[in-house]
Amino acid sequence: MNGTAHAALGAATGFIVANTYHHSASTTLLFVGLGGLSGLVPDLDIDGKLREKITLSHKIIQAAALLIGILMIFYSFYEGSAKEKWIGAGIGLGMIILSSLIKQNHMLTITGIGIIMGGYSLSEIWLILLGVYIFIASFVAHRSYTHSILGVIFFGIIASRLELSIGIDGVFYACLAGYISHLIADLKFLPFNKRGIKLFLPVSSKEL
Repeated sequence: MNGTAHAALGAATGFIVANTYHHSASTTLLFVGLGGLSGLVPDLDIDGKLREKITLSHKIIQAAALLIGILMIFYSFYEGSAKEKWIGAGIGLGMIILSSLIKQNHMLTITGIGIIMGGYSLSEIWLILLGVYIFIASFVAHRSYTHSILGVIFFGIIASRLELSIGIDGVFYACLAGYISHLIADLKFLPFNKRGIKLFLPVSSKEL
């Protein structure tokens, strides 16, 4: 199933949860958005449009790292002592080399780290956990841990902390239902799916 269908299915679950709680139109719209986004989250484990939408172009980070490296070399030689010149030049050269190694598939990892730092500065546990989720998703294989019961539990913890943070009843269920809707839609028994999901990782790698 493609991303648009996953988002629509997640949005529908958010709408159902909002109506179950008899929320206002504005809160219902929020739940529809949360459900739609949650329905896309499991696919952060694959390069595609979703990753591109939440990450900067790697060329921006490349250019920034290159510029910082060059500036560090010049600054070290003009301002530092003899020892500091070589240390600064070494770090600057390292930054230049690093800039050439950054690829687009590294950007999700960097995004996860950035969200963790943002969550820490805002003292928002749900944001820190979301950053951890994104960081992990950047390394795992597609339709593996993000599509498993472990992924559901982890995202459920994020959703519960989000509800606690914003104080709106039902946020947890809207997010969790959207996430689970994605997994159900990816099951192998559905005729349009050639592959299934490894729901019981790491205990079993069998596709369902």
